[in-house]
Amino acid sequence: MVNTKILIVDDEESVRAMLGLILCKEGYEVSEADDGVKGLEIAERDRPDVIIMDIRMPKMDGMTAFRAIKQRQLSAVVILMTAFGTVDAAVEAMKAGAYDYIIKPFNIEEVKILIRRAVEAKRLTAEANLLRKEISSYYRTDGTLTNSSRMRQVYETVARVAPAQTTVLITGESGTGKEVLVNTIHYNSQRANGPLIKVNCSALPEALLESELFGHEKGAFTSAAVRRLGRFELADKGTLFLDEIGEMPLAVQVKLLRVLQEREFERVGSCQTVKTDIRIIAATNRSLPEMVAKGEFREDLYYRLAVVTLEIPPLRKRQEDIAFLGRLFLQKFAREANRDIDDFDREAIALLEQHHWPGNIRELSNVVERAVIMGTGRLIFAEDLPPYLLPLQCAAALPENPPYWQGRSLKDIIKEAEKNIIRKVLACNHGNRMKTARDLAISRRALQYKIEEYSLAGANEES
Repeated sequence: MVNTKILIVDDEESVRAMLGLILCKEGYEVSEADDGVKGLEIAERDRPDVIIMDIRMPKMDGMTAFRAIKQRQLSAVVILMTAFGTVDAAVEAMKAGAYDYIIKPFNIEEVKILIRRAVEAKRLTAEANLLRKEISSYYRTDGTLTNSSRMRQVYETVARVAPAQTTVLITGESGTGKEVLVNTIHYNSQRANGPLIKVNCSALPEALLESELFGHEKGAFTSAAVRRLGRFELADKGTLFLDEIGEMPLAVQVKLLRVLQEREFERVGSCQTVKTDIRIIAATNRSLPEMVAKGEFREDLYYRLAVVTLEIPPLRKRQEDIAFLGRLFLQKFAREANRDIDDFDREAIALLEQHHWPGNIRELSNVVERAVIMGTGRLIFAEDLPPYLLPLQCAAALPENPPYWQGRSLKDIIKEAEKNIIRKVLACNHGNRMKTARDLAISRRALQYKIEEYSLAGANEES
């Protein structure tokens, strides 16, 4: 309770004195005001965490003061005190954002509990706001998370479309980062404080998908033991992301079209219409125009979804992003694993840039995470990468005698083969490390790491 500020606003001195004494004993920092005008002045000056305020007061009543607190965007949690005759006003204030109300004469223990809950609510709200700011700072629209000119154009469109309420369709191969764009749009929109609900349309069969989206009433089908709210209701005042929209059955597409047009629907097993205020973002790795031509996707729904279309190019067409994103992932996974890793070796970067990346950014992330775990030095070398990224000559250099690899890991086999190759090339070059590095097409620094790792430092270096 240390440093938690509570402001008591009431024209009755006895009430202020009693509450002040109780709350000071609880460890709170307490201030008082005898009318709404003074209370508002103190609230602006001291920024209390909780305000306990009577509804009926001279000069400025509690309701007027509460509205002023909301208008000035003060972060205090407000609890109203009221007599039986003004309970309706307190209820209206709660609808407008007051935390709770207490009725005079009140029970002291109940007040203590309510204050503790209000303080906790204030703390959780502050943490949530901080988290939202951190998330918003991460999901930026200025293109700082890409080196690709094509992706910068995508982010320029995102910056324009995010503040609007427009429905957005995101297309691109699997693993290209469609969900990152969804997060970026949501957290840079007017709905950033609302929920972001995500549904994968390919993960559920038609019957379950309909229930998942629209909810169901108790008894709507055999396993419907209780009423369940669907994602459209849960996403109210926020954003609903429909991933793999191309996998949505035609029957469900009809219902989705109505939600887009009318912003209303019925739960499964109900005749009651439910209104919803949501923004829809859809994504697919399929060609919806081709599906429309084949009758697999409704044309009218496609045009409703594709008000703004964002096409994410595959990673193989964003060559300048491979090393850039690889280093971002390296920093992330090294930090999580508490590893002191500086960068990729030049040869490792070359291998990353030569790869076709059929799994796109998701594959790159997995490759770098594995490399961080498998690596042993300050640099990520070629052998720290998955074997399928290594050049064919590395595999050809492995011994063919079956007992050689039985009971041994692929990493150990490759390391021993590499050690033997480096030792032989060093010997051929009479210990000249610069020439050895050139012959092996690696940097001299990488060779030095390898010599130290494999205890080959006995070779004399020649100029």
